[in-house]
Amino acid sequence: MKYVFYFYLQRLYNNVRDKIKRFEEIAVRPNVIGPEKKIYECIKGRWGKDHFGNEHALVLELGCGRGEYTVGLARLFPGKNFIGVDIKGDRIWVGSSRALQLSLDNAAFLRTQIQFLPRFFTNGEVSEIWITFPDPRPKLRDEKHRLTNNHYLDVYKDILMSGGYIHLKTDNTALFDYTLQILNGRQDIENLIFTRDLYKSPHNNRHFGIKTKYEQKFYELGERIKYLKFQFKQT
Repeated sequence: MKYVFYFYLQRLYNNVRDKIKRFEEIAVRPNVIGPEKKIYECIKGRWGKDHFGNEHALVLELGCGRGEYTVGLARLFPGKNFIGVDIKGDRIWVGSSRALQLSLDNAAFLRTQIQFLPRFFTNGEVSEIWITFPDPRPKLRDEKHRLTNNHYLDVYKDILMSGGYIHLKTDNTALFDYTLQILNGRQDIENLIFTRDLYKSPHNNRHFGIKTKYEQKFYELGERIKYLKFQFKQT
C-alpha cells in the first residue's frame, strides 16, 4: 500500500514540477502575452502595432486550450493574426510551442479569463471569434459561466467589428440547444446557420479540417459534432 501512495505522490510532484517549468517558459516566450509582461496592461487597441507589427485582421479562439485552431488557422491564413485566449498556462504552453516550431509569427496567446476580454480589445478590434468545445457548464447555477450566455455575447459584440462572425463547435447537445435558444431570443442576430452533424452537412468545409484534441476524442466515440455561426446586425 505504501508503494502505491509513494507512486501517487511522485506522480503529483512530477505534474507540479512540469507545470512550473511550463509557466517559466511561457513567461519569456515572445508569442505569449501574460501578466508578467509589461505589454499585458497596455496591449488594448495596439495588437497590430505593438505585437504583430502589422494591421491584419485579428481572429480570436476563446478557451483555446492547446490552441489547435489558433495554430491551424494561422497556418492556413498567413494574412491574418490569430490569438488563442485561455487562463491555463500549461495548455497555452502546448499551442505556443507548436506555433514556435512552425515559425508562425501570426499566432499569439493571451493568458486571461474570457470575462476580461474588454481589458485587452477595444470596440471593433476583432474580426472573428471561434469558440471551440467550451466547457458546457451543465448545472443551472453555472449558466453565468457558459461562453454563449447573453452577457458574454454582449462582450463579443462590443469587441467584434461590424460584419464579423462568431463560430461555435461543440459535441454537447445541451449547450448547443441552449445557445440556439439564446440566439433566437435576441433581436440583434442575423445570418445564423447551424448543423447538428457537421461532418455530414454542407457546412463541413467551414471548419477547415481542424480538430481539437477533445473533438477527435468525442468524434471517435460516435458523438456528432455541432456547429453554428452568426453575425450581429449592423447598426
